[in-house]
Amino acid sequence: MPLSERARRIEPFYVMQVAQEAQALAATFGPEQPRMLYLNIGEPDFTAPPRVQAAAAAAIAQGQTQYTNALGLLALRERIAAWYAQRFGVDVPARRIAITAGASAALQLACLALFDAGDEVLMPDPSYPCNRHILSAIGARAVLLPTTAAQRHQPDAAAVAQAWGPRTRGVLLASPSNPTGTSIDPDALRQIHARVSERGGVTVVDEIYLGLSHDGRYGQTALALSDQVVSVNSFSKYFNMTGWRLGWLVVPDAMVEAVERLAQNLYICASTVAQHAALACFEPDSIAEYERRRAEFKARQDHFVPALRALGFDIPVTPDGAFYAWADASPLFARLGVDNSADFVHELMHRAHVVATPSRDFSDRDDGTHVRFSTASSLSDLQEAVARMRALLA
Repeated sequence: MPLSERARRIEPFYVMQVAQEAQALAATFGPEQPRMLYLNIGEPDFTAPPRVQAAAAAAIAQGQTQYTNALGLLALRERIAAWYAQRFGVDVPARRIAITAGASAALQLACLALFDAGDEVLMPDPSYPCNRHILSAIGARAVLLPTTAAQRHQPDAAAVAQAWGPRTRGVLLASPSNPTGTSIDPDALRQIHARVSERGGVTVVDEIYLGLSHDGRYGQTALALSDQVVSVNSFSKYFNMTGWRLGWLVVPDAMVEAVERLAQNLYICASTVAQHAALACFEPDSIAEYERRRAEFKARQDHFVPALRALGFDIPVTPDGAFYAWADASPLFARLGVDNSADFVHELMHRAHVVATPSRDFSDRDDGTHVRFSTASSLSDLQEAVARMRALLA
């Protein structure tokens, strides 16, 4: 069966391929073998708090399962607007918020509303691969801007200005970032947005890890810059609702009607049950639990990153958010007899039963040196992973 050109140009998502390989290997383990430790997927080990789970059950019991408005429940949009005001001191009217089927759908809607085939969008390198593949699926092209540790693996205004071409329509940033866990400095983001606006472009910021920022300087929403910034967010990470597939999009007033039309035709609406459950995310006891968990994520990161450095991984930039460690593993290649991060990950998986993700997914200029570890697992699992890697590397 002939496939579309669109389907053929989308690259595999190697994160998931590694996960499948690890699961297949783990299925062969006998009872005497240590279990597999999964530090490869960016998924919190916490699930939705009890109040959120109860709200979902109540919605089902009460028959609140039919379609909502394409933009989502007004009550949920108002809760999100209030959250922006309380947490960030930013006025984001509910009318500018669209509830979506996860952050992926939010980004798809934003890209469909803003970009045409042949348009170019500037993105940092390294960055989350699905973001650029969404652009590719609509016929646009991601132009990746090389970054360095000195830049916190984030682009700056000078790089944006230099890369801007006749087909460039905007930038797609992420703060905090996957895979690096680093955020854009607020001054740098302000300068980037100014350069983009001068050229008639749009600034789109993936903020799905914003709630898991661990540094007050960086933990600010890009929506504070201007009501023309487009923000993508999610209930998956800070709110621990990964499989519920619920996110949201904040757009300028001029985009709302277009986003609504697209959502009506492509998705109808996000999960009604998930929306009713998400209302409970903003209750005081739920927020208190999320903040407790945020502190736990930071404690895990604070333990694991120095431990990786002690093993010989090079991590020049300490993550300030999310739950990732972007580590240069090349100083350790000789110890395992490998010459790239894909083979390094393979050896870790098979010999230490520790799963990480090689850098090939995240960079357009991948030189096969880096590994991404997720610190979303329990502290005990992270400690065990370090012990196993220490034994292997010794």
